[in-house]
Amino acid sequence: MKYKIFGGQMPAVTVRLDAGESVYTQAGGMAWMTEGITTETNLKGGLGKSIGRLFSGESLFMATYTAQKEADITFAASLPGEIRPFRIAPGQEYVAQKGAFLCATPGVTLSANISGVKSGLFGGEGFVLQRLSGEGLVFLELDGAIQEIDLQPGEKIIVDTGNVALFESQVSYSAQMVKGFKNILFGGEGLFLTTLTGPGKVWLQTLTASEIARRVIPFIPTSTN
Repeated sequence: MKYKIFGGQMPAVTVRLDAGESVYTQAGGMAWMTEGITTETNLKGGLGKSIGRLFSGESLFMATYTAQKEADITFAASLPGEIRPFRIAPGQEYVAQKGAFLCATPGVTLSANISGVKSGLFGGEGFVLQRLSGEGLVFLELDGAIQEIDLQPGEKIIVDTGNVALFESQVSYSAQMVKGFKNILFGGEGLFLTTLTGPGKVWLQTLTASEIARRVIPFIPTSTN
């Protein structure tokens, strides 16, 4: 399977499938494709896993595209940033931000990752993250510019809300409260920040969907009666 990522800060990825090869995505995730590809939409992994994916930012149904001959299929990102490919080996797992999954080969398992209650409610990524496991190739949508950091055992990094894009599953994810009354009221960072503890790699992003919404919403016209 070959692929090409293009588009600069508004990226997309074109995957070239040989006959018999497949790739899956959430329902409605495909941008365009050449002829010779069949589509099957179902509850991949059963109802329980499908509901978990729904809470982690993906659709209830997943669409699997299978090539009958050599063909191309393209998936586009929804926000400015990067599309990153990751090859997952057996026993290797990643935890990604809500909505990061773009597409993957059938051997990759996409499931919900339940963080601790405090981390989930206040850590900036929602109660449910996305866990990627199995074996194969997965493409993830990461927002803005990306910084990769290799944390050593016991090394910590404190991250602002929503800027955690991805981390290896052995990295510890938790939340800590901002100290100081004035910091809480006027610091603009919310009550909690995310703490990541090594060992393992983390990927941090400079752009978040919530920040875009916060800046755009005041300029959206509202109807008046």
